[in-house]
Amino acid sequence: MTTIERLKYRYNLLDVFGKIITVNVIVFALDLIFSSLFRLNIVKYFVIPSGFDDFIWQPWSLLTYGFLHSGLFHLLFNMLFLFYLSRTASNLFRTKMVLNIYLLGIISGGLAYLAVSNIIPGNFFGTRNGVMVGASAGVSALLMFVAIYMPDSQIRLINMFNVKWMHIALFFVAMDVFRILLGINQGGYIAHLGGYLLGYYYATQLKKGKDIGLGFERTMDSFMGWFKPKSSLKTVHRNAVRTSKPKPSVKDEKQKKIDAILDKISKSGYDSLSAKEKAFLFDASKED
Repeated sequence: MTTIERLKYRYNLLDVFGKIITVNVIVFALDLIFSSLFRLNIVKYFVIPSGFDDFIWQPWSLLTYGFLHSGLFHLLFNMLFLFYLSRTASNLFRTKMVLNIYLLGIISGGLAYLAVSNIIPGNFFGTRNGVMVGASAGVSALLMFVAIYMPDSQIRLINMFNVKWMHIALFFVAMDVFRILLGINQGGYIAHLGGYLLGYYYATQLKKGKDIGLGFERTMDSFMGWFKPKSSLKTVHRNAVRTSKPKPSVKDEKQKKIDAILDKISKSGYDSLSAKEKAFLFDASKED
């Protein structure tokens, strides 16, 4: 097995957020190589510009800007938070739903940046004639979602003490508002606020039993379907008499029980689960 094949094999073993983190790191490294060695600014076609006239010529940047970063610390900070937040949320919710929150957060942050740059008169927030990059808006959406939907969930810092995600979210919201008022990187922090609003709205609606990301999920599934290879196999129908139905496996039965519990969470919230259901869901997440 060649080195490329080994790397591809390891990449395929990653979950969706592991793949997103890997793509962000690879894109950052390629941008560094092309800009430093070859003096090529390829990423300019994927950053989100502040001017709407420029944006309409590269509308894909509303999503692609979230896979670009301005520096190593910017990349490490976002990817570290994405790693922990995605794991926390994925323990209770479908991975696709968590992905919806992240991607919609990036889009909401981009829209907030464009709105402030083009609707508010003058250059009050200092966003005119600039560009924006970074996954921060998506991370902000996940942070606020976890804080609102699971206010008692915690993270262990430096393997010494626990901190609630709710307290972390409140700290960063206060810091972002403070930095906006001071005029520090206002465009980026405006995007953070767009992500926070999306995460808050997603969580409050989900508590009411409504998953606002399902339409977006279907759209993305349809879009990704265009890139999947079509099967060349023909379907052949044969009349046959089946004497007995196949017996469902233990794994299938377990998955049905997990799906039923997740449906209950979507409709009535996590607190509606019984102690037995919570324990079952916790054990299942450990096995995965």
